[in-house]
Amino acid sequence: MRKGIFAGLRFTSLRLRLVVVFALVALTAAVSASGIAYWLNREAVLTRTQDGALNDFRQEMQNRAATLPLHPTQDDLRRTAEQMAGGSAGYSVLLLGEREAGKPIVGASDPDTFTLADVPRELQVAVETRRPVTEGNAHPYHLFWQRTQRGQTPYLVGGTNIDGGGPTGYMFKSLDAERQDLNSLAWSLGIATALALIGSALLAQAAATTVLRPVHRLGEAARQLGEGKLDTRLRVSGTDELADLSRTFNSAAESLQKKVADMSSREESSRRFVADMSHELRTPLTALTAVTEVLEDEQDSLDPMIAPAVALVVSETRRLNDLVENLMEVTRFDAGTARLVLDDVDVADQVTACIDARAWLDAVELDAVRGTMARLDPRRLDVILANLIGNALKHGGSPVRVSIRDEGDELVIAVRDHGPGIPEEVLPHVFDRFYKASASRPRSEGSGLGLSIAMENALIHGGSITAANSPDGDGAVFVLRLPHQSEPGEGSEK
Repeated sequence: MRKGIFAGLRFTSLRLRLVVVFALVALTAAVSASGIAYWLNREAVLTRTQDGALNDFRQEMQNRAATLPLHPTQDDLRRTAEQMAGGSAGYSVLLLGEREAGKPIVGASDPDTFTLADVPRELQVAVETRRPVTEGNAHPYHLFWQRTQRGQTPYLVGGTNIDGGGPTGYMFKSLDAERQDLNSLAWSLGIATALALIGSALLAQAAATTVLRPVHRLGEAARQLGEGKLDTRLRVSGTDELADLSRTFNSAAESLQKKVADMSSREESSRRFVADMSHELRTPLTALTAVTEVLEDEQDSLDPMIAPAVALVVSETRRLNDLVENLMEVTRFDAGTARLVLDDVDVADQVTACIDARAWLDAVELDAVRGTMARLDPRRLDVILANLIGNALKHGGSPVRVSIRDEGDELVIAVRDHGPGIPEEVLPHVFDRFYKASASRPRSEGSGLGLSIAMENALIHGGSITAANSPDGDGAVFVLRLPHQSEPGEGSEK
């Protein structure tokens, strides 16, 4: 089903912001243009009507009111007012005169529509005021006008006096027809503004789609590149800025692909070198181990001057043998060839066997219930336990306590010592390869790989190991978490 134009838009999206900006610009332009057009048309319509009515009124005053006697009767004023209002201009007329000195009379074309009360006082004063005749002012009286309103209807009121004596005349014209025309014009301009706003939104949507489609493709390509698809490239068309951006992306992706390929090749060579070196070392180490075992058996009968050297050779040979084995194990994890060989294991029995095989029974306390079963790789579990318990005995303090808990979905094994604990700055690095807490002890008995290998074996089971100091400040605690059912044949997670 086709989605609507604004379906799925978020206020923070670039598409919506483009549409809003386009709409605001179009709205501002349309409102400004409509306002200016309305104002100009309004002034033009009112000025045309006003000028026509005032000019006609002036002409009627000259042609009819000026012919009245100096002291006309009220009927004369009324009849003349009716004649003046009977033209095509469509206004009412009010004439003011004097029957005798000090006795004013009024003649109106339509007393029900227009009386002297409808004439603003300030307009009356302006019309009645006589001005001196000068070079810049040829007439003592002028025609004055004012726009007023009665109810909701606008009106034009104008007035003038006759030079040389005569009645004062006022005209009163309704501007309701012009008001209706201007209202129609305002509605038309409003509709035009709304149409312009809708059109601008449609144009903005089209422009946003044109602009954002390449941006979307660029974002999708960047996501694929981040997922490891280094052969991702963008199709380049045109010569604009987006095309330049696509070319830059393709160039960067190509360079990244080359560098990653080079690094992968080097890493593979390094792994192969370590694996080959470890493999090649095993043959001479086997011979050395056999010799050192013989020397160790004869150590008591050796010359006291030679015995320490023999003991050193024996210990260093064993250390070298452990290092080679650890390197080979690390290489298997890095190559992704490490696999699980699962079996149903009584965890308490497995921990006991690990401790017994290494003669740690006197130094380790076990808190476990027999019969806690889990499907694990026994050899890898033994490697994890040996490294965690051996690390606690070597760097912590006795007694070392191993506790086993079954928490339903997972098995939890905690190894706690009673030593000085782990410095806070060391905690984030305890599982790093070849990391040693003290740079002043570069030749410690360990290889720096034990805890790293323990973590790799936990990860391949789908578990984890965490390290922390005991809350009471007495020693460190390593917690191993393993699922009850591990998937066979999983590679190590990096």
